[in-house]
Amino acid sequence: MVFSSIPFLFFFLPLFLIVYYLVPFKRKGIMWKNIVLLIGSLIFYAWGEPIYIGLMLFSSLVDFYNGKMINKYWHEPKIKKLFLVISIIINLSLLGFFKYADFIIANINNIFNLSIQPLNLGLPIGISFFTFQTMSYSIDVYRGKVNYEKSFSTFMTYVCMFPQLIAGPIVRYETVSEELHHRKINYSLFNQGVIRFLQGLFKKVLIANNIGLLWHEVSTIPSLELTLVMTWLGILAFALQIYFDFSGYSDMAIGLGKMLGFHYLENFNYPYIAKTITDFWHRWHISLSSFFKDYVYIPLGGSRVSKIVNIRNILIVWLLTGLWHGASWNFVLWGLYFGIILLIEKFVIAKWLKRQNNVVKHAYTIILLLIGWAIFASSDMLYPKEYLLTMFFGFDRFISTKTIYYFCSYFLIIAIGILFSTPLYLKITNWLNNVTNPKLKLIYSLIFIIIYMLLFVISVAYLVSDTYNPFLYFRF
Repeated sequence: MVFSSIPFLFFFLPLFLIVYYLVPFKRKGIMWKNIVLLIGSLIFYAWGEPIYIGLMLFSSLVDFYNGKMINKYWHEPKIKKLFLVISIIINLSLLGFFKYADFIIANINNIFNLSIQPLNLGLPIGISFFTFQTMSYSIDVYRGKVNYEKSFSTFMTYVCMFPQLIAGPIVRYETVSEELHHRKINYSLFNQGVIRFLQGLFKKVLIANNIGLLWHEVSTIPSLELTLVMTWLGILAFALQIYFDFSGYSDMAIGLGKMLGFHYLENFNYPYIAKTITDFWHRWHISLSSFFKDYVYIPLGGSRVSKIVNIRNILIVWLLTGLWHGASWNFVLWGLYFGIILLIEKFVIAKWLKRQNNVVKHAYTIILLLIGWAIFASSDMLYPKEYLLTMFFGFDRFISTKTIYYFCSYFLIIAIGILFSTPLYLKITNWLNNVTNPKLKLIYSLIFIIIYMLLFVISVAYLVSDTYNPFLYFRF
């Protein structure tokens, strides 16, 4: 979501919500709220990427038609499978062309010493998400998990829903199929949605952006000027930035979904409290992990195969996971890095890990994650190598006055980030919900409202001032 876009925040969203709530759900067989949602979503997408609306419409039309044909030829397996294959080929071709064409050209040039000109195509916003969504629909219709959608406008509404269109979570048709036709909107759900949206906004604007400034500073320092302490401080900042950035967006998407009557699945579950890398990937970007599990890992045979084939399946999934994040060798290396760690955890050190106490397991997990983020954070393959060497062997450059300055300047926001990457807030709200004294409950509620109002004003002030406001998952 383009949160640096003040017109969107202050004009589009309130206006859209007013129109959305005023129109009836259904009249004369037409789902009017879906029509408003579809039009609003197309306007939203056009605001940031008008040139590629046609691409999203084409992708939607392809999978709507294939779903219809799969249903039509349900009792003719070969024809039914043909339309599934068509869906997969077209979706992966679109994704591959726009996302990986220049990467392939660059590697061909390097290998064969050629000078083929890159296409320099702009990456369509959200293409990694909406192609996976439409493709999963065709697959699920083929598997009989969902009924095919008869209305193209309803299917387009599913594909284009603006809360999660740009950067997820990946919403499967089965999750919202019932709510596309029958959903409820009430004060309680709206209130939950507003609170969840604001939580995401605070995560993104107040925590991710401010911690991100530290990583931005460190990542622009020449490698020879880095110190050991600075590299750990910088990559910790990146780890917190990417978590609050992406989970903040997911919170906003889930919150907006609730305001509209939809229940999107959770995408994060406090991943930094994980005690193994396997546990971490059950908690981080859950919609992507479950997508690869259900549509790649299990069809390949999952774990119900020989050990060698299981190893192959895990490596394939993690190679694809790395590539999904971007057309760069550091993402490939990052994916294989985690794939290998997961294999080691499963086949080599599983018993050892179980014997360790929680402190050891958590330290083990965080250290491996920070190494992974160092690989992930830069597309220049030399920089992660030099960065990691300094992280572990830079004792001759242990600390500097600049490192101390960064530590003092960013200590508070890092501490806040670490605290709120744990279930601290959840425990506080659960405690407040269990308060039975009416007067105390009222006082706590008023304090809660005042804090949220103050944080909202501060967030808007940050946005209006055009301060540092990247969104990391735009590029994926």
